[in-house]
Amino acid sequence: MKKRNNSSYNQAIIQDALKGCIGKLTPREQLKNPIIFVVYLGTFITGFIWLYESSRGTIPLFGFEFWVFVWLFFTVLFANFAEALAEGRGKAQASALRSAKKSSSANKLSEDGSLRKVSSESLRVGDVVVVVAGEVIPSDGEVIKGIASIDESAITGESAPVIRESGGDRNSVTGGTLVLSDEITIKITKNPGETFLDRMISLIEGAKRQKSPNEIALSILLMGLTAIFLVVTLTLKPMALHVNADISVVSLIALLVCLIPTTIGGLLSAIGIAGMDRLLKKNVLAMSGKAIEAAGDVNVLLLDKTGTITFGNRMASVFIPLDIKELDQLAYAALLTSLSDDTPEGKSTVTFAQNHYGVKEPANLQSAKFIPFSAYTRMSGLDLDGKAYRKGAVDAIEKFVTASGGKFSKEAHDICAQIGKKGGTPLVVCEGSKVLGVIHLKDIIKPSIKEKFAEFRGMGIKTVMITGDNPITAAAIAAEAGVDDFVAEATPDTKIALIRNYQKEGFTVAMTGDGTNDAPALAQADVGLAMNSGTQAAKEAANMVDMDSSPTKLIEVVEVGKELLMTRGALTTFSLANDIAKYFAIIPALFVVAFPQMEVLNIMHLSSPQSAILSAVIFNALIIIALIPLAISGVGYKALSADVVLGKNLVIYGLGGIIVPFAGIKLLDMLLATLHLL
Repeated sequence: MKKRNNSSYNQAIIQDALKGCIGKLTPREQLKNPIIFVVYLGTFITGFIWLYESSRGTIPLFGFEFWVFVWLFFTVLFANFAEALAEGRGKAQASALRSAKKSSSANKLSEDGSLRKVSSESLRVGDVVVVVAGEVIPSDGEVIKGIASIDESAITGESAPVIRESGGDRNSVTGGTLVLSDEITIKITKNPGETFLDRMISLIEGAKRQKSPNEIALSILLMGLTAIFLVVTLTLKPMALHVNADISVVSLIALLVCLIPTTIGGLLSAIGIAGMDRLLKKNVLAMSGKAIEAAGDVNVLLLDKTGTITFGNRMASVFIPLDIKELDQLAYAALLTSLSDDTPEGKSTVTFAQNHYGVKEPANLQSAKFIPFSAYTRMSGLDLDGKAYRKGAVDAIEKFVTASGGKFSKEAHDICAQIGKKGGTPLVVCEGSKVLGVIHLKDIIKPSIKEKFAEFRGMGIKTVMITGDNPITAAAIAAEAGVDDFVAEATPDTKIALIRNYQKEGFTVAMTGDGTNDAPALAQADVGLAMNSGTQAAKEAANMVDMDSSPTKLIEVVEVGKELLMTRGALTTFSLANDIAKYFAIIPALFVVAFPQMEVLNIMHLSSPQSAILSAVIFNALIIIALIPLAISGVGYKALSADVVLGKNLVIYGLGGIIVPFAGIKLLDMLLATLHLL
């Protein structure tokens, strides 16, 4: 299995990000981030003052004003670089996808039944095309005739081919994928520019990235803080004149830039883009940032039993003989009767007999007459050495035994009934007219899934298993898996009603699905994860698509959503805490001449007022570049309660946000004093 290269920091991406951060220096681009736009304006004003005053000779050419201008410019540049770097990998992915989106010819089926070559760009919704082995599927559609093996590696990164066929829930095909075998007839479901590949490219590049509600709310809060600090800074000038303190405009701009939340302002967009990128690394395409954020708020998970909680195939787990002395004989007969059974159940029986009982195939198998499993007879077996070995459903074996002159005992019926009550499936094994025993088939719970559900429970997330099984079977599997609740004999109407009920109670609900009948529930859920192998209706209804078509991916999606919220919260805490140290650096420096008593606030013992201000400005710029890796990679997720996470964040990013600037500003002040830049 081959995956695309997921490296976040290769040389090409960094080079593109460097070019991108320069390209973002236009007023139109800067206006998209109001906080950095304030810094942007401050940079221009500082640059103008520096050029004007230095040309008049009133200030040194490379003095305080010059260095403030330089580092304000770097602050803007670093904020642009953070966003450009977050976008960089997405653009690399989009470039790879564009290589798959090449205009090609298509065999369009005419009304008279003839085929004619047309350009894929000319295809419209409702057109029918025929694609044979070796040809690229020209556009999104649904298979209406035939079955084929398809290479989807250009989109999913997976080298293993997949099967697509008419009817059922695996009839959806994506433009740009390659047909490896056979021939299929496809009905086009998307016009050019609207295909799944087009949407992927657009979303990955971030061209249509919509801010989530929480991100918008945080932006409004940060803009409010910026407005408050702007008013405070503007009032300092007349206050200083009143007390005969000389505070330059450049110093006030430096103060404003250091006090407004520039750190989180510069990283906020990068955090959102990186969240989509982290999902993309897991081969999940999020249709919006709102969907990722909703995943972080999820507190009810609706999970299909088959393929998510269990492996999806019932496997042999126990051999139950009618006579304990005949256990080895039962194991031997179970192996023989399963050699011609190619179903997952048959293969698991062979493996179980070999691994747990050491049963080996007889040497004279070439003389045996194999009876393959048939859905009609519901039996499999073989005739060897004059003996007829059979394995199958209870009623099928009962008929076989009775026809052979034997009797199906009450004990065998009781064993089968007990297995059914436990949620298992009984298969009866016989040798001629004699019943040897019963194979207990059961849904095998995936390893560590119970521990994962326990982690979610600790976070306050409720897990609900949805299955079409009867209540007895569902209850047995739910208890073994450790889910909080289950819904048996579920229908599409049951699913959507369940989601609505949870949402009415204030829960945020996530679910997976792949069929057309799942589409209403996927659309209703706050987080709907559709399988790429599923129908077009399911993918259209969902707000996320799993390119790997793995039902368990929903758990990883929730974790990425949690990471996004934790990263944004942690960096916001760190950014706001930074202001405390900057306050102690700049405020005393501004007023110490007029009020010598304020020297007591100079707890860092900075060398001079100008050095204190410049050190704070430099630190303010450098901390953005230092936090870019954390913003893009995200704060590590751990399944902890909200109170514990909040406490840890306050200690690490709150207290750390206070201590780090004190140390950083002091070191920068010492460096400036050593270099004699001022």
